[in-house]
Amino acid sequence: MSGEARSSADADQIDPVTLEILRNQLESVATEMGHVLIRGAYSPNIKERQDCSTALFDASGRMIAQAEHIPVHLGAMPDAVEVVLEKEPKPGDVFVVNDPFAGGTHLPDVTLVSTIAPEGEIVGFAVSRAHHADVGGSTPGSMPPGAREIYEEGLRLPAVRLVDGGEPNDAVAELIRANVRTPDEREADLRAQRAANVRAEERIGELLEEHGERLLDAFDAVVEYSRERVEAELADLPDGTYRASDVLEGDGVTDADVPIEVAVTIDGAAMDVDFAGTAAQVAGNLNAPLSVAKSAVYFVVRAVTDPEIPPNHGCYEPVTVSAPAGSVLDPTPPAAVVGGNVETSQRVMDVTLAALAEAVPDEIPAGGQGTMNNLIIGDRGGEFTYYETIGGGFGARSEKDGMDGVQVGMTNTLNTPVEALETEYPLRVERYALRPDSGGDGRHRGGLGLERTVTVETDATVSLITERRRTAPAGVAGGEDGATGENLVDGESVPSKASVDVEAGTTVSIRTPGGGGHGDPDERDPDARERDRHDEKVDGE
Repeated sequence: MSGEARSSADADQIDPVTLEILRNQLESVATEMGHVLIRGAYSPNIKERQDCSTALFDASGRMIAQAEHIPVHLGAMPDAVEVVLEKEPKPGDVFVVNDPFAGGTHLPDVTLVSTIAPEGEIVGFAVSRAHHADVGGSTPGSMPPGAREIYEEGLRLPAVRLVDGGEPNDAVAELIRANVRTPDEREADLRAQRAANVRAEERIGELLEEHGERLLDAFDAVVEYSRERVEAELADLPDGTYRASDVLEGDGVTDADVPIEVAVTIDGAAMDVDFAGTAAQVAGNLNAPLSVAKSAVYFVVRAVTDPEIPPNHGCYEPVTVSAPAGSVLDPTPPAAVVGGNVETSQRVMDVTLAALAEAVPDEIPAGGQGTMNNLIIGDRGGEFTYYETIGGGFGARSEKDGMDGVQVGMTNTLNTPVEALETEYPLRVERYALRPDSGGDGRHRGGLGLERTVTVETDATVSLITERRRTAPAGVAGGEDGATGENLVDGESVPSKASVDVEAGTTVSIRTPGGGGHGDPDERDPDARERDRHDEKVDGE
């Protein structure tokens, strides 16, 4: 079984009821992995914000089940497993990888890939990916806005054995500890990831005892089922080539716009997504590995097809994604990439959705906030590192308003609760509220952005990687654009990408973008408009 898929004939022997039971059991294992990781983690970024993802793969490297976690993590995971397969894994191995040019996304996202071999033969892999609050580099939090090379962004790990045949590789663990600012926290979070992967092997072992070879047949069956469902959905879309473009607002080195262009071709039950015309790789850190671009496209495929289709490898078999080599979506080393995972992924999603709006206009919302609003605060002595992505406005839909103050697109994290933030860090939250009037007007209104204001109670470095500070989230069908975002340090505006050393008592405010409106504002229900006025009055008090 190791290294190759089973035959489709075996998969065809599973009746629909049994398949549904097995599919749910596999998805439950992936979900339980996530629970173990979140409960066992030490850093607030994982235990509170849940900036992590878990999934199961078969022995040939196909994703067979995932927890509903972070889209940009999950869509890029298969590349990490592919790299591990090249290392000829054996039972008891656990690989650690974060290299964006060899299976990773950006350096803070550390991935553990563990073999699943409960009976001594590899039947699959357990994968956990988590955003670690610091992995070294030139600034606390390992997300330097002005980075020009990946070497500035932190410790870079190709796929290496953290556990070798069941024996911990202490040399690799020591190497990691020596290159990060918060080594105890990193060690604890990695232990939580290992525990999540161990739980997967235990549960798969139990399922093998219950179902025997039928469980392995189910790996093929669930993939084929999802592929057939997605192909049927794509076949219902009108054939044609649909184009869109947008820009990133500078790369952290210059303020020049960085164009992202896409052509989406629907041909029967297949979709081809081509980013020809996209800018060449940039000097700054908004370059994104192709795996990140693919994850954004896969998210869009999920958004425009039936969301009840089980998410696995089969969903993406009918989809091809390409970008020019050496472009901002397929850069060559040693390009800086840390912002590509968080910000460029959002713009890839935006343009792909905008292109498909030509094909299915009523299915695509107006522009959402289009940024993760990355805020990193830490001290250079390694005492603490705080990382947050901050929600904003979701674009209005054809039949309802956009959502207020939510994570939009490629992230699916929670916020750090005020109580946890103030307990864990030398920070004080002064304001956390919706931004009145930030959603674009329309027949349906765009969601409202947020304002989060924090006082830093010690000398620290504040880093910001944000977007939509000068290019507003677009309204559609006559709807108005959402409000742009704004970054303030002690009341003074700072660029969308910036790193500032601050003294104790400095106040940092992040005002996030609102969503675009949908439809003619004159067609808005008068009762809804009155509710808006009341809500905005309350928010503004």
